[in-house]
Amino acid sequence: MELLVRYLDRSNSVSSTTTAEIIKEENLRDDLKFYFMSPCEKYRARRHFPWKMGVQILKIIMITTQLVLFGLNNQLVVAYKEENAMTLKNLFLKGYSGVDPDDYSVAVYSQQGVYDSLFYIFDQYSQLGQLSVGPISYAEDADGKLLPITVCKESYRRGNINPSDEEFDIDAQLEEVCLHHDPRTVNQWKTQNSSFFEFDFYRLIDIKITFQLKGINLQTVRSRELPDCYSFYVTITFDNQCHSGMVKVFLDLDARSYACRDWKISGIAQKNTHYLLVFDAFVILVCITSAVLCTRSIVLAVRLLQRFSRYLDENYNRKVCEDDQSEFLNGWYLMVIISDVLTIIGSILKMEIQAKSLTSYDVCSIFLGTSTLLVWVGVIRYLGYFQKYNVLILTMKAAFPKVLRFCCCAGMIYLGYTFCGWIVLGPYHEKFEGLSLVAECLFSLVNGDDMFTTFSQLKDTNTLVWVFSRAYLYSFISLFIYMVLSLFIAIITDAYETIKKYQKDGFPLTDLQKFLSEQKEFTVPEENDHQLTDIRPQCSVLCCCERVPENDSVILMS
Repeated sequence: MELLVRYLDRSNSVSSTTTAEIIKEENLRDDLKFYFMSPCEKYRARRHFPWKMGVQILKIIMITTQLVLFGLNNQLVVAYKEENAMTLKNLFLKGYSGVDPDDYSVAVYSQQGVYDSLFYIFDQYSQLGQLSVGPISYAEDADGKLLPITVCKESYRRGNINPSDEEFDIDAQLEEVCLHHDPRTVNQWKTQNSSFFEFDFYRLIDIKITFQLKGINLQTVRSRELPDCYSFYVTITFDNQCHSGMVKVFLDLDARSYACRDWKISGIAQKNTHYLLVFDAFVILVCITSAVLCTRSIVLAVRLLQRFSRYLDENYNRKVCEDDQSEFLNGWYLMVIISDVLTIIGSILKMEIQAKSLTSYDVCSIFLGTSTLLVWVGVIRYLGYFQKYNVLILTMKAAFPKVLRFCCCAGMIYLGYTFCGWIVLGPYHEKFEGLSLVAECLFSLVNGDDMFTTFSQLKDTNTLVWVFSRAYLYSFISLFIYMVLSLFIAIITDAYETIKKYQKDGFPLTDLQKFLSEQKEFTVPEENDHQLTDIRPQCSVLCCCERVPENDSVILMS
């Protein structure tokens, strides 16, 4: 009798342990299934409202609206700076045609031309108030005194040149002499400092004229915003470094905006600014909410991954493969969090700009523009829940490793052509004068742009370089268009055909998918299963399903 009781107790203990393990396994399976469901399926299963999706949709609308409003304002600022630069060139540069022929604005070829252009600047500057049609004037210091105009000439300390006898004697050390004068009487310099303007052109390196102006951007009133005050730091340079007989004249303008000290404006401009500040604050609140929800999802995914990893280790003595781990560590959440951080920083900068505390328009536009890009790219995740829209995502994921390896190989050839074109064709072709210009030109040629222009613009003064340029351009175009570009397209096409095939015939199951489909056996992968890549189509029940063979045997570049 005692033996029978002991047997029954032992059977009940084993049965209760087995039941507890089954319940634990079913709970894990249910949690995993719910985690990988789409927002609509979560709502149907547990009446769980899709807060993340709602926040993302609201965020897209608000961030795009914020970007458009800031972009319109930024265009006004950039247009104001560019138009002022054009105005100053027309006011101070004698003979300016309105178009910069190269990196300079005007070129002077005679000594008298240099003197005329230099004194022309002084005459125009002294009567600026009567010439300019815009709200621009001389700058003042803290005491209310006009800031002086400065003229500096830089030249070799000593020199003697006799080209006819092929003789020269130059002291390579440079010396700089500067003069400062009141803006209103600057036109009197040519009589008061005549010795300063007696140039030895064979020693002269450059002449720099610097002055500061003030202006007010009134056009922002039309967009119901407070106008900004500007300081224009103007530098006019007569460049004679080459001593080639051509003196290049540059005008560089550095415009800096700031809040005006004393202003008064009627209407609703200030009220509109308050509305924009409230809107930006609400955008920041929405982005914080989005970041918190995505962080919560990441924490939940890590916990589920740990539970699933313990389950495989305890029951099957297996580890979670990298493909299944990547399903839990969703890169979309990281992208959303990065987008939220960029939006928050950009919104804070925008609020400071609206409050006239900062003027970093370019920095703010970079943050807002990048965040908007990431937000709209994130919309693809929700389209991925539909199989017909999921082909693009799966094709990109399948082709990306192969494309990356292919680009590394093709990039080496591209860099070789870039350096070769810069060193050989740079002195003779404007599109090859710098490494960045060469890279841009070659990229345009790959896409079939400006081919005839690139061929025809090469100067034919050197026959050897002209012949080399033809061989260089023909070989590059033939190699990259007919071979490299065709192979690039073939790789993507191969990935697309692979995805279509597996969507039709089915995807091999991973350990995670076998567990979710309640398959009890976790067999060791066969030899062909080692060629599986991280591809998961979105099906009607789960956000991730199967994966696709990578088929490295068909990679076009090994």
